[in-house]
Amino acid sequence: MRYQRLSTGDQYRLIAVDDDTAYDLTAVKPRLDEFGELAAAADLAGVGIDDVASELTAEAPTIPRDSLTDGTLPVVPEEVWAAGVTYEISEEAREAESGMPEMYLHAYEAERPEIFFKATPSRTVGPGEAVGIRADSSWDVPEPELGIVLYDGSVVGYTIGNDMSSREIEGENPLYLPQAKMYERCCSIGPCIASAAEVGDPHELTMSMEITRDGETLYDGETSIGNMARTCDELVEYWRDHDVVPELGVLLTGTSLVPDDGFTLRPDDEVRIAIDEIGELANPVVEV
Repeated sequence: MRYQRLSTGDQYRLIAVDDDTAYDLTAVKPRLDEFGELAAAADLAGVGIDDVASELTAEAPTIPRDSLTDGTLPVVPEEVWAAGVTYEISEEAREAESGMPEMYLHAYEAERPEIFFKATPSRTVGPGEAVGIRADSSWDVPEPELGIVLYDGSVVGYTIGNDMSSREIEGENPLYLPQAKMYERCCSIGPCIASAAEVGDPHELTMSMEITRDGETLYDGETSIGNMARTCDELVEYWRDHDVVPELGVLLTGTSLVPDDGFTLRPDDEVRIAIDEIGELANPVVEV
């Protein structure tokens, strides 16, 4: 199943989508108004999240599918982390931008992956909300990525993430990575959470990204998650080891869709990222 969160004024509703039918789970269990509550219930019962949802869909009212276009941030993770240089093209792009290119080749080939803190809830936006580009940077790009959703350290689902980045700031000095990666509206997630059972093998998924400006397509690319040099399980293991991971967190897994070096985002551009079995995450761009 896939799970979305709808806003109804000052309340949220958790929606489960099974095939072409959308069920309002909150109508059955009013306290079940966010994905974290569903994951907690499944963890307590020792079953999968789809098992819990399936018990509720027998009583849950259905809602029109077109109402799902008004969805908001599907999960509010305590922390978002991200992995870098997990695809060859990403390693090549970061070599090209940096005055110290050898360090990115080493990170790509090393046993230990690059994993860094990406965003807090206050820096994370959902579908239709604006992602940010820094006013002190002249080279800014989106980075479309598969997001792994974890509850209590275990993988419960997958989502789409946009790891917004200042290539100018990171390229100037790799020690500036936190400023290049973590700032206001630096991350978007959505449009839903697809359960691990729904997705199956995440490395078989296809990911695409389109960037438009004033109705004109400036970038349109597609790739396979299978091109990743590391596995999702490997990245999760390195994130969890020797650290205290949040109860509910998201780990972004890197990108292999990189616009040409001459391209930079501008305010009012629109970024659309799609992944099989999950959907499409669309965000306009604003300067912050």
